[in-house]
Amino acid sequence: MHTLSTQIDALISKQLTTAVLLLDSQLTVCYFNTASSALLGLGEKRLLNQPFCQLFQYNDINIQRLYKAVTEQQNLNIPDVKAISLDSRYLLLDIIVTYCDSPAQHLLLEIRQIDQQRKISLESLQQHQHLAARDLIRNLAHEVKNPLGGLRGAAQLLELSLDAEQTEYTQLIIAQVDRLTNLVDRLLGPYRPPKLVQNNLHQMIEQVRQLALMDNPHQIQFTLDYDPSIPDFPFDTDLLQQALLNIIRNAQQILVNNGRIILQTRVLFQHTLQGKRYKLVAVIKVIDNGPGIAEEIKDTLFYPMVSTQPQGNGLGLSIAQTLLHQHGGWIDCDSWPGHTEFSLYLPIVNSED
Repeated sequence: MHTLSTQIDALISKQLTTAVLLLDSQLTVCYFNTASSALLGLGEKRLLNQPFCQLFQYNDINIQRLYKAVTEQQNLNIPDVKAISLDSRYLLLDIIVTYCDSPAQHLLLEIRQIDQQRKISLESLQQHQHLAARDLIRNLAHEVKNPLGGLRGAAQLLELSLDAEQTEYTQLIIAQVDRLTNLVDRLLGPYRPPKLVQNNLHQMIEQVRQLALMDNPHQIQFTLDYDPSIPDFPFDTDLLQQALLNIIRNAQQILVNNGRIILQTRVLFQHTLQGKRYKLVAVIKVIDNGPGIAEEIKDTLFYPMVSTQPQGNGLGLSIAQTLLHQHGGWIDCDSWPGHTEFSLYLPIVNSED
């Protein structure tokens, strides 16, 4: 009977889709199931008897909370844990921690990966927020632009009745009005619909890379990792070049010594964008080894006027998001210290689809 029970326990452990780890009081792994190995990409030798914190390149769990759970015999629920596996995969996890005291002090960790579900719901929320913010900014920009034209005209008329020494003041007014008008035009963003023409994605990326290399004062190294299986499909080369260049320029401004940017392309199958499911989706990744994006602006990164640069106006990423949105696509970002990854998703839709 005991043997049968053991066999059933082993069978259940293998069939569980939730990753289960058992940690001792020193937070060392003393048991794991098959799902844990699959989730973490680690075999028995790299899991068993290993400290929990060494199972990841990075995770944002406060390890002291786990030690406290042992000493104070607490159960924990730790949602939305951001982690990077040892094989460099980004993971978003929900972790339930249960204290066990038999036969000794242990923590039972149930780990669920929630990346895809969360990304779909987060994309939907961000899409609505982005559209609302864009409409608000555009309405405000139109209201500002009209009186700016009147101010410029009045300054020009006033200039006609002034002597040469006094015209420097009207010239200052005109220059500042022109500066504000230029800013308002940028806030209004792209004003034309995309011209969808059959194009090659990698040719477009190469053109952007050449533009970036022409202004590369810190000698940032570019590494290419292209998927040659991506077919040609309709998109607006000019608009996508602008979106991609905005992201690469941001990375170049942040990177200094030993800076590196990876341009990577991949194909996703049966992927959902803007609530619609596509057979094929092309992904362009811009990956840099900079300091990462500050936690306080991650959720508003694509809003207008949000910038990581002291001299930035915060329009580049907002415009890039709008340009991808016009193609039925989307941009998201994963970032942690030493790694920032922008992913540009584009549906591959041909006329016969």
